[in-house]
Amino acid sequence: MSKKWGLLCGDFHSGHLVGLTPPEYQHKFVQNSTTKRNKWYKISEELWVEFDKILKTLPKLDFAVFNGDLIDGKGKRSGGTESITSDMEEQANMAAKVINRVSRCGHKDMKKIATYGTPYHTSTDGDEWENLIVQKAEIDKIGAHEWIEVNGLVIDAKHHIGSSTVPYGRHTAVAKEAIWNEMWALIDMQPRADVVICSHVHYFQHCGTSNKLCMTLPALQGMGSKFGAKQCSGIVDWGVVLFEITDKNNYEWHPIIRRIKSQKTKAIKI
Repeated sequence: MSKKWGLLCGDFHSGHLVGLTPPEYQHKFVQNSTTKRNKWYKISEELWVEFDKILKTLPKLDFAVFNGDLIDGKGKRSGGTESITSDMEEQANMAAKVINRVSRCGHKDMKKIATYGTPYHTSTDGDEWENLIVQKAEIDKIGAHEWIEVNGLVIDAKHHIGSSTVPYGRHTAVAKEAIWNEMWALIDMQPRADVVICSHVHYFQHCGTSNKLCMTLPALQGMGSKFGAKQCSGIVDWGVVLFEITDKNNYEWHPIIRRIKSQKTKAIKI
């Protein structure tokens, strides 16, 4: 059985000012400008450059999982003030270009699996805009909850997960999902998973037992949303997780986390 490599990522939030944005959609730098536009340009540029650098270090991929919130949506709560564009089709084009960039890192028969994100971002009016990404990026399968078997190892992937405002409580929600999977498997209604992954919370955490790994994935959206800045606490992790799978009992995971320098804050000196 040959070793297989897989990339697990999500939360692009393409369409947001600090979402993962292909270069052709980014704001352009304006010389001598004092507006925030240049700030957003620098962040968008660095996010894409770092993303591209990560991809260039990867082995040839056998599969990739894109775990929801690939687009940001219309931004109704902020009146669209955080959007590069509120055109959902254009956002889908952005996200498809991100996935197509990942595809260049894979074998010809690389499998691409996606999950649906939160309705606020991806289906505000009931339309599943991530289905358009599926078509444009030739994703093999998308669902609200997916199971992927790789060399006998079963990965349970779902986007949404609860959060915690305390560091020591952040393992609880994904551990709960693992227990629910065990209970569903007992009544033979779900595959029993060896690895449970969720996204949504924009931080990387992992916990587990001798035969179960539970993980929340880092995000590919940078910091800077109004909701996050005003109402959330905790460290944001930006990056991806690479899996190296030989068989069910022999696998490794490699978190690839980057700190975005253009988002480092400074104190006001008086």
